[in-house]
Amino acid sequence: MNDEYYMRLALELALKGLGKVNPNPLVGAVIVKDHEIIGEGYHKKYGGLHAERNALLNCTKSPSGATMYVTLEPCCHYGKTPPCTEAIIEHNISKVVIGTLDPNAKVSGKGVEYLIQAGIEVVVGTLEEQCKEINKVFFHFVTTQKPFVVMKYAMTMDGKIATAAGESKWITGDLARRRVHHDRNRYSAIMVGVGTVLSDNPLLTCRVMYGINPIRIVCDSNLITPLECNVIQTAKTIPTIIATTVRDQRAHKKYVNYGCKILPVSKKDNSVDLEELMVKLGELEIDSILLEGGATLNFSALNRGIVNKVECYIAPKIFGGHGAKTPVGGVGFPKISEAVQLKHSKIINVGDDFLIESEVEATCLQE
Repeated sequence: MNDEYYMRLALELALKGLGKVNPNPLVGAVIVKDHEIIGEGYHKKYGGLHAERNALLNCTKSPSGATMYVTLEPCCHYGKTPPCTEAIIEHNISKVVIGTLDPNAKVSGKGVEYLIQAGIEVVVGTLEEQCKEINKVFFHFVTTQKPFVVMKYAMTMDGKIATAAGESKWITGDLARRRVHHDRNRYSAIMVGVGTVLSDNPLLTCRVMYGINPIRIVCDSNLITPLECNVIQTAKTIPTIIATTVRDQRAHKKYVNYGCKILPVSKKDNSVDLEELMVKLGELEIDSILLEGGATLNFSALNRGIVNKVECYIAPKIFGGHGAKTPVGGVGFPKISEAVQLKHSKIINVGDDFLIESEVEATCLQE
């Protein structure tokens, strides 16, 4: 058994916290003594003990002289819990193997330095890329203070998200839709435009056993979301935010009475200023958003440069039709050189459907 073996176990543990720790990172820890695993732990929920402390708490024998494997640099500052570096030192751990450094300015390198000063051997960079990959959301949020935005849509092989008659349920199969619900559990919020609410009247909930419903965000410039729609009617039990350019408190009150939070935002291009909205949502500690908007909101999000990742589900179907909707509308990008560039694409089979995941490399911010 080598360092990579134990770090893989720590990565598997970290992923158990998906959807429960936001805006904190996913972290797993394994403690090994005399080639035997004596303790395991992961960050289970926001505000709860960190992975290192859980691993120490779960030790089957004294961890004195043991090696700890942890996916992310141990914290060295007081937050909702005491510093993990203190616990490591107090339990006389002799060596700490770290997957990747923490980009949080309160930690970044300081946790390692603190351990070294205490006489503990520290190794950094074991399975570093894998450890960074599971925390892309956290790394983005902690360095930008803005949510990580994933634009998700499903389309046919001829690029349609609905038939010419407007039918859209269901384009993809059960497995693809189930995967989307797992994403709704994983990310802090789900965002749509008011057009989607008017046309589909969705609940925007997570239908995964023991899953957590995302915060629902509706971009509604003119505040025309019907009070009788599902999102408003369930706002007292599922957190719901309406982002609007309307400043009239009287107009806000009827939504507030139903349990909604109204988030006033400036107007840009005759709609909600999405860049300003991202700043305000970051201030609310919303670290990630699953964007399930229609063609208009999708284009606006790409055009304003707020999208970090695209998830495109493709069903082996063809709708055809000049009037059938496509996933990205708006005025489009007139020049090929202005197109949104995607990178690190990968294709995943999901039942009979295909999922293409790509990171956004650059966007064109048209004025």
